[in-house]
Amino acid sequence: MSERTFVGGIHPSYFKEATAGMAITPARPPSRVVIPLQQHIGAPCEAVVQEGDEVKVGQKIGEPKGFVSAPIHSSVSGKVTKIAPFYHPLGNPVESVIIESDGQDTPDESIKPNKALEELTPDEIKEIAKEAGLVGLGGATFPTHVKLAPPPEFKIDTLIINGAECEPFLTADHRIMLERAEDMVYGTMAFMKALGAERGIIGIEDNKPDAIESVQKAVAEVGGGYNLEVQSLHTKYPQGAEKMLIKATTGREVPPGALPMAVNVVNQNVGTAVAMTEAIKLGKPLYERVVTVTGPGIKEPANLMVRNGTLVEDVIEQCGGMTDDARKVVLGGPLMGLAQPTTEVPCIKGTSGILILTEEFVEEFPIDPCIKCGKCVDNCPMNLLPNTIGSAGEIENIDMAEKYGAMDCFECGCCTYICPANRPLVQWIKLAKGEIAARRKK
Repeated sequence: MSERTFVGGIHPSYFKEATAGMAITPARPPSRVVIPLQQHIGAPCEAVVQEGDEVKVGQKIGEPKGFVSAPIHSSVSGKVTKIAPFYHPLGNPVESVIIESDGQDTPDESIKPNKALEELTPDEIKEIAKEAGLVGLGGATFPTHVKLAPPPEFKIDTLIINGAECEPFLTADHRIMLERAEDMVYGTMAFMKALGAERGIIGIEDNKPDAIESVQKAVAEVGGGYNLEVQSLHTKYPQGAEKMLIKATTGREVPPGALPMAVNVVNQNVGTAVAMTEAIKLGKPLYERVVTVTGPGIKEPANLMVRNGTLVEDVIEQCGGMTDDARKVVLGGPLMGLAQPTTEVPCIKGTSGILILTEEFVEEFPIDPCIKCGKCVDNCPMNLLPNTIGSAGEIENIDMAEKYGAMDCFECGCCTYICPANRPLVQWIKLAKGEIAARRKK
């Protein structure tokens, strides 16, 4: 067993068998896409097209309105039929560009290869990442060019590539490491060059030995001249959370409220590294991504390359539809994903999975009083007191929730999963965090 891990965490059933052995295949091109103008942490984009405009694949349709933002590109060629608010996976209507495809997939003239990596300067790599609209594809969707440009007082010496994929059911990153390992390593090298990082670590959980072997081979064949290593990590949730990953791979601990750059580290996802390679070698913007479509409620599980803006209902239909006993649709994994009230919602840059659950997975249990067992405290990877913070959120004691570190919680779900009293601690903590954030904004 690998020694590389962190304190806390849980060992849920992983349910990855349905798609772990399934190659990535292109999803059917959509006839219509709904592309939200906010798909990343930070400021939303502003539309640079109008209703009636003809657009091409890879054409910029959304321009960032701030530094912490990323442009949005069309995933099809066709006509802009409407620009209006549309339901977003995060639950609120977001201004979106609706495009009817012409079925031609005509590429935009701006898509053309850049210079080879060895000829690019760090600033040029950052600009390519920015113009391609790259964001973290592990789910956080933080703009990549911002991560590649830390303040000058932070000297980044280590880049960590997250290949843990610790969420149950999801296998998109696993398949990328098997099928696109060389591209992933190339993108890793580009990130290292942009950051001036002396060391690169690719962390992969030890329940993916085939991925470890594949990436080690790619490092040997492609990574010459770069100090790159593959580390096998103990399989435990949430091993892929950035602070846990940093602790497991480097032994460094990110202080409460601080970012990884505080310990001279930057994290990136394996999918983001491949997107960086495509941006350099092909000039391709980020307008599609790998999505795992899985769960007991889907008839034909798959790992699909899905165009940005494709409606979830269209992807589900391509996978044979839902079973008769399907009860819940979750975007992402079961622990950190978001349940959706409708399938008429678009896939976006952060959509790593479409999970269809049946009755046995969504059965509700009565919420009992806290029995003071301490399991949530023992298993919290952030060393917080989830029982105290959750109870404060339950009774809307926002001051207490903030005092006990609610904002340090990244909502991994360990506490709710492990609680024998069925207390929805994450939901209460999220409510408290929302109120704290609103107060701070004022």
